[in-house]
Amino acid sequence: MALPRAGLDIAGALDAVGPLIEDVRHRGEDAVMESSEKFDGVRPATLRVPQAELDSALATLDSAVREALEISIAHARAGHGVQVPPETVTEIIPGGTITQRWVPVQRVGLYVPGGLAVYPSSVVMNVVAAQAAGVASLAVASPVQREFGSVHPTILATCALLGVDEVYAAGGASAIAMFAYGAGECVPVDVVTGPGNIYVAAAKRAVMGTVGIDAEAGTTEIAIIADATADPRYVAADLISQAEHDPAAASVLITHSVELADAVEAALAELVPQMTHSERISTALGGSQSGIVLTANLDESIDAANAYAAEHLEIQTADAAAVSRRIHNAGAIFVGPYSPVPLGDYISGSNHVLPTGGTARFAAGLSAMSYIKPVQVIEYDRAALAKVTDPLTALAEAENLPAHGFAARVRGDA
Repeated sequence: MALPRAGLDIAGALDAVGPLIEDVRHRGEDAVMESSEKFDGVRPATLRVPQAELDSALATLDSAVREALEISIAHARAGHGVQVPPETVTEIIPGGTITQRWVPVQRVGLYVPGGLAVYPSSVVMNVVAAQAAGVASLAVASPVQREFGSVHPTILATCALLGVDEVYAAGGASAIAMFAYGAGECVPVDVVTGPGNIYVAAAKRAVMGTVGIDAEAGTTEIAIIADATADPRYVAADLISQAEHDPAAASVLITHSVELADAVEAALAELVPQMTHSERISTALGGSQSGIVLTANLDESIDAANAYAAEHLEIQTADAAAVSRRIHNAGAIFVGPYSPVPLGDYISGSNHVLPTGGTARFAAGLSAMSYIKPVQVIEYDRAALAKVTDPLTALAEAENLPAHGFAARVRGDA
């Protein structure tokens, strides 16, 4: 079955970002500032945003936006606060234990894009997950906005609401390089997370290994499994909502109902011209990455959805909850007619930084787990070691590593 899919040539973009990354690596702050001037059209007064600017942004934040952000933060804290597993101790033999600990990385760099739109919601998603994990040191970077000569005030206000005071006016590949190698006041981090364009994704690939990354996120995508019970206007509205992000966004309907497909197409024809970003939406919906996939039955629709492995998957069918339990590959699953993807974008308590481009087959969305490491702590007493010394020695001899066995036996000889 042919499925629509956006192309994402990260390998090609590596050629473009490589020199930028090396420039930041060797020249630091000056290179980052020059990159802002070249690509964003303005050089910020300082790379690190002053605290006074953060305070001012919060003080002047629209009250309705502030209230919405506070709700989003509270919901995200509730959703992410339960994600870190508890420490567990397993007794392997009497006197011999394995303790499983979950240890946060010490410092993270959180990237917040600022291209066609401004994303305070991405600040919430990145920061709350890292804070829930127990990360002690957080830095945020977002591109300079020409109108303000610095990071967008709404981004700054959201950082202030979350208690983040280390914010840098830096965007694109240069910001990722700054996190990886350090620049100015920004010291290197352990993990870099956050969505961005293809150049951000390429930069993350380039520095992976120097730092950890969450994923090489591409342009947003939605797939919707729907049957004849679905409301075509709901389906159309949800396809539009993701197409609004970017002309390259992918919006895919998977259905075995020809009648529903026709009704959705009619609803799109009616609704798209009414949208503020109708041109952008039309381009996305008309691209090769978007379309309607007609299947023979619901089972085939489920198979198609699992093969597509959407970033966002909506299920608008009879008994949608049962269908959802048959989905293996999706970044996040939205069940039923009243769980549209924009809930997850802003306020559901889940995270909106999700795997794209089919990587949901093996990757997960951003969570507190993105910032913690499982560490095993092994503790055996003398009697427990003595009990396993003979089999340990036998395995060591089988691998022709006799000193391994000696390291255990010498303790029994003491």
